[in-house]
Amino acid sequence: MSGAPASAAGGGPVAKQKAPAGAPQVSLWNIANILTMVRLLLVPCFVALMLAEGGHDPAWRSFAWAAFTVAMITDLFDGELARRNNLITDFGKLADPIADKAIMGAALICLSSLGDLAWWVTGVILARELGITLMRFWVIRLGVIPASRGGKMKTLAQGIAVGMYVLALTGPLASLRWWVMGLAVVLTLGTGLDYVRQAIVLRKAGRTAEQS
Repeated sequence: MSGAPASAAGGGPVAKQKAPAGAPQVSLWNIANILTMVRLLLVPCFVALMLAEGGHDPAWRSFAWAAFTVAMITDLFDGELARRNNLITDFGKLADPIADKAIMGAALICLSSLGDLAWWVTGVILARELGITLMRFWVIRLGVIPASRGGKMKTLAQGIAVGMYVLALTGPLASLRWWVMGLAVVLTLGTGLDYVRQAIVLRKAGRTAEQS
């Protein structure tokens, strides 16, 4: 996640940091942004592989799974690289969340359109992700809602569950993926409610600061 700000402790407002005078300009073509762009480019590749030969060929589904897995791995590394090496850019702040939602949304919609995943699951996850993204923009002038441990667990559970659905699994593994997806949905809803709580706290703090 190349544009993500460093996480802050707690849920209170986080002051916006200004770059020190004379600080070197971060190049757009840095490793974090390149990984984000690779993830964006993988989205149409994944969709093409997922829908090849009617969408149910095990070999093509395996290739689609590989593309999805690479995309999720880049999601794990680009943000960490950006923070550790001071490579955060305006492009990364915009492109990173778009890339995250695009690959997951493409996978969920493909699975539901092929009849492999109930549409209500796709609707719940996409509504939560879009809603939280809009909410972050709603309170961004007041502070940053830090990434929580639950949010990271949610992302991991979603990635594993969707990956298991992308593969043409049979037997016990096919049954197990239903439970993994169930866990992902629970974490999706639970962390979504927590982000709403944090946003309300930020808004109240902002109003208090304006009145004082």
